[in-house]
Amino acid sequence: MRLVISSIEAEYLRYKAMAEGTFAQLNDEELSRRAGGTSNSIATLVWHMSGNLASRFTDFLTTDGEKPWRMRDEEFNERPVTKEEVLAKWNAGWTVLFDTLGTLTDAHLSKTVVVRRQELSVIDALHRSLAHIVSHVGQIVFWGKVLKGDTWTYLSIPPGQSAAYNLNPTHEKPAAHASRLKS
Repeated sequence: MRLVISSIEAEYLRYKAMAEGTFAQLNDEELSRRAGGTSNSIATLVWHMSGNLASRFTDFLTTDGEKPWRMRDEEFNERPVTKEEVLAKWNAGWTVLFDTLGTLTDAHLSKTVVVRRQELSVIDALHRSLAHIVSHVGQIVFWGKVLKGDTWTYLSIPPGQSAAYNLNPTHEKPAAHASRLKS
């Protein structure tokens, strides 16, 4: 049975699509632009998220989720990038995640995994990872909206359109929302 795993997988797909909906609206320079100070560019967030997903979900059930080959601090280095480079890095981490999720069933949820030498149940590790990804997708979407201003295309219900949407809510389920974002 994969009821819980499928639900978590669907939410990952929803937020992956939201970030990709942001990437589609931005050019190379915007993907690399920082707000200033210690803020991260979208490219930096992508490097960090991809590194995190690859580390956490490589040999998920059998090795510590913080791999010795991961260079987390380097993920935060600023870098000029092309959209193609962003998408390649982005997809590399997500591929590891989805390949691993595809091997899990709900029977795995009570098993134990290790992250930074700390034991977590699989369900706790998945919720922790999903929350981490969602927080960074929120940053990506917010920064995209700031960069695009009035030309931003909303990824959810646009302001002033809630009543109309509520008459025919078509993307409440994660798969429907992700599909809408990809079209």
